[in-house]
Amino acid sequence: MTDQPTKTRRQRDPRLDFFRGVAMLIIFVAHIPQNHWSNFIPARFGFSDAAEMFVFCSGFAAAIAFGGTFIKAGFWHGTGRVLYRIWQLYTAHILIFFLIAGLMLAGNAVFAEPNYVGRLNLHFFFNETPKALLGLLTLTYVPNYFDIMPMYMGALLMIPVFMALARVDPRLAIVFSVGVYCLNWMYDGGLPAHPNHSHIEWFFNPFGWQLVFFTGFAISRGWLTPPPFNRTLMAACIVFVVAAAPISHWWFFVGYQDSLPFLADWRELTLPWRAKTDYGILRFIHFLALAYIVVNLVRGREHLLLHKAFHPIRTVGQQALPVFLLNMWLAQFGGMMLDQLGRSQATWALVNMAGLVIVVLFAYLVTAIKKEWWRKAIETRATRPVERGNRATPALSPAE
Repeated sequence: MTDQPTKTRRQRDPRLDFFRGVAMLIIFVAHIPQNHWSNFIPARFGFSDAAEMFVFCSGFAAAIAFGGTFIKAGFWHGTGRVLYRIWQLYTAHILIFFLIAGLMLAGNAVFAEPNYVGRLNLHFFFNETPKALLGLLTLTYVPNYFDIMPMYMGALLMIPVFMALARVDPRLAIVFSVGVYCLNWMYDGGLPAHPNHSHIEWFFNPFGWQLVFFTGFAISRGWLTPPPFNRTLMAACIVFVVAAAPISHWWFFVGYQDSLPFLADWRELTLPWRAKTDYGILRFIHFLALAYIVVNLVRGREHLLLHKAFHPIRTVGQQALPVFLLNMWLAQFGGMMLDQLGRSQATWALVNMAGLVIVVLFAYLVTAIKKEWWRKAIETRATRPVERGNRATPALSPAE
């Protein structure tokens, strides 16, 4: 009787892997420069986008990965695991910066135009390298394209405080997250992103974005319970999501701003409340509304996500960090290909589809490496008799 619950807890939630995989694929499409396909990603039809999906799922997964360690092994062991993960993310952040910077230099060397270093606004790094390098290593120089990883590290750094408060009462942890969010808005908090310009801040402010991260964390730990299905609430969420689309999608705004001038007024009115940097509250509400709709549509049908047709997406979601790093590099490379091939429906389809296939194949490769597929081959060869002439002799042991 006691073994069954433990087994159930260890089962992967297909919703987590699936939606994190969806977020990774959308992030790739969204980051290809001047990509026509990015006009049809969720961000164009609402206040929230794939970033919320990624951060929420990351918080949910962090609760699974670290929450048990805090409870079973103690506070300091849990903190150690979190710090080690932050170190992994930090080294990945530094590495991907140099890989992409090198790609931009290669693009400038091979192609006459455009200026790829300028496209990512990396002139400061190459013109004032000593100062920029120190800023890069201390996270006081965070160019726009490289901003989500530092935010993620900042959110992880708050986990020990969150868990310490939860030991007293989980409600204190939730109050802490909401309090940090409110204080950030009251005092315009932010972290410097450029050594020469103090007004330039991290594009993803961790003091704002931690709200969606710890929402996923708290739900995963069972400290927050999503509301059950309610027809009135469901209708309200649908109305809100539909109403947000016209003032979020550029085509609606430009196409109807003359015939429907109130759209421009709504767009202007909502701008401060859907800001991305400090995480405007409308983004959070929009994400929660979408999540409520989707969760209720999927409820009772979670097994459908285990269908083999969705296995590639789930595999991408299971390898979120390496896939995200590949996405950043591959999206810029895809942009280079479009620059040289020309942008048309055919080339957009070619670059996007080829990139998505590469992302999926890469996720399968990482999965295979993590499973150490070669060990089975080694064990098989170690137990297989070695044929010498007509005699079969045992395989040599490792010691021999």
